[in-house]
Amino acid sequence: MTKPKNTICVWYDKDAEAAAHFYAKTFPDSAVGAITRAPGDYPSGKKGDVLVVEFTVAGIPCMGLNGGPEIKHNIAFSFQIATDDQEETDRYWNAIVGNGGKENACGWCSDKWGVNWQITPRVLTEALAVGGDEAKRAFEAMMTMRKIDVAAIEKARRG
Repeated sequence: MTKPKNTICVWYDKDAEAAAHFYAKTFPDSAVGAITRAPGDYPSGKKGDVLVVEFTVAGIPCMGLNGGPEIKHNIAFSFQIATDDQEETDRYWNAIVGNGGKENACGWCSDKWGVNWQITPRVLTEALAVGGDEAKRAFEAMMTMRKIDVAAIEKARRG
């Protein structure tokens, strides 16, 4: 099998394999692939430790690198998961936040490894794309939320 030309590399302290398995269990079209162990000692690990984990999140090829605690995730990088309804929004949000993650504003949360996620109902992105007063109302409603409330966004769209 040919490796993709572009792969997102996500830095972890030491739990890339656990994160990959969590993502594979949580999101459709996700899987854990090859696991590469360190051929020798390195600054944050020993020979034989998991160094790299190939995985897919919702169809996107990724690589988890166990690089040590020096580098921390920040909100400048996130995975955005588009959801079709409140049930799907709740399922992903609750999986991330309920397993050691944290809630943030406007549909953002972070998992227990510090990776940021946007759990974004399509109704919100569609409202913003429409523009005008409808987008303004949906945007203002979103600004008051942590997890996105689909019914509240639909109500704001209608005015």
